[in-house]
Amino acid sequence: MALIYLVEDDIDIRELETYALQNSDLEVQSFADSTGLYEAIGKRIPDLVLLDIMLPGEDGMSILKHLREDTETKTVPIIMVTAKTTETDKVSGLDTGADDYITKPFSVSELVSRVKAMLRRTTGELNAGAGMILRYDPIVMNIETHRVTVNDQPVELTFKEFELLKFLLQNKGTVVTRSRLMDTVWGFAFAGETRTVDMHIKTLRQKLGEAGQLIVTIRNVGYRLGD
Repeated sequence: MALIYLVEDDIDIRELETYALQNSDLEVQSFADSTGLYEAIGKRIPDLVLLDIMLPGEDGMSILKHLREDTETKTVPIIMVTAKTTETDKVSGLDTGADDYITKPFSVSELVSRVKAMLRRTTGELNAGAGMILRYDPIVMNIETHRVTVNDQPVELTFKEFELLKFLLQNKGTVVTRSRLMDTVWGFAFAGETRTVDMHIKTLRQKLGEAGQLIVTIRNVGYRLGD
């Protein structure tokens, strides 16, 4: 059973979300602020964090940054929940490392669907049994074990970086647009997609070292892996 950590200061919303997720066969621990969250993480790493932005004390964006900088939690999927609706807020959250975004008000069914969709993608259920090896020398990716190597040396990637590289490997030699990358990796698209995709490609290239040069920028269109 997947473990969800839910951070929401509004007790009514917190109880509603907790109830809905538990009724969907998910284990949930909920917290009103960062203090309880950090204490729980020290004991057990969750499968996903559902994080409100507007919180007392340390806000959600600060918590997000903290989790992404910690080696124990930097690859844990994080879905941001907020009443904010501006493009800037979404871009900021995604650029800091959020994996998805839910804007209040939302339906319980939407919440559960988004959480389960993220869990399927991150736990590998969609790729279970596939045992796929994707390769574009010197880059080798094992989808089943979520492992990437360059020249036989392990490369540590975040979930989004891994998904970006996987999609490029699956479409090697083909130009993929930024909007297609955004829709495939993030599950949605919006006007700020260019900045978000470009920033993640930049960090992916850096982590791949010299092999990062294999990711070619196609001006005003998107990216291509290889020739």
